[in-house]
Amino acid sequence: MNLLGVLPFARELLNKVVSEGDIVIDGTAGNGHDTLFLTKLVGKTGKVYSFDIQEEAINATYDRLLKENMEHVATLIHDGHENVLNHLEKEHHHQVAGAIFNLGYFPGGDKGIVTTPDTTISAVEKILLHLRKGGILVLVVYHGHPEGKFEKELLVPYVRKLPQDQYHVLEYRFTNQMNNPPFIIGVEKR
Repeated sequence: MNLLGVLPFARELLNKVVSEGDIVIDGTAGNGHDTLFLTKLVGKTGKVYSFDIQEEAINATYDRLLKENMEHVATLIHDGHENVLNHLEKEHHHQVAGAIFNLGYFPGGDKGIVTTPDTTISAVEKILLHLRKGGILVLVVYHGHPEGKFEKELLVPYVRKLPQDQYHVLEYRFTNQMNNPPFIIGVEKR
């Protein structure tokens, strides 16, 4: 297949804007795949803020970083992503190069604990304020379960109403696949 799948496309978007020394956010640490990816983009001089409300996810992310000797690049935060401003250091305000969220539930964890539209939209609003010009926020939307469908129904109209003179908003999806495949929303600050 010549078209990128949604997860490789999400990483490609971030790869285009995040460099050594940058500040980035993983809004949903999960098993740590995106946090590790981001640490490798920002290198030893950058910083990754990685959030998850589940201690199991924080531990899994730490273990993944430790195996790659990247644990010192990321700050793992056992808190909801809607509280991002409680953790973003003042010198990093308005300096965020990129952010990623994999919405839904923690793979391998409790499927009853899911991201919600209220906390996700709150986190997105706060991160967009601190995204630098040209920075990108990527949302991977999993809507194949009832809570994910509800989150999508509120999130998509929200991002579509972002002012076009301040943001470019992209939706990337495969439209002929069954079973509600995940899709990407990319928001670039102009």
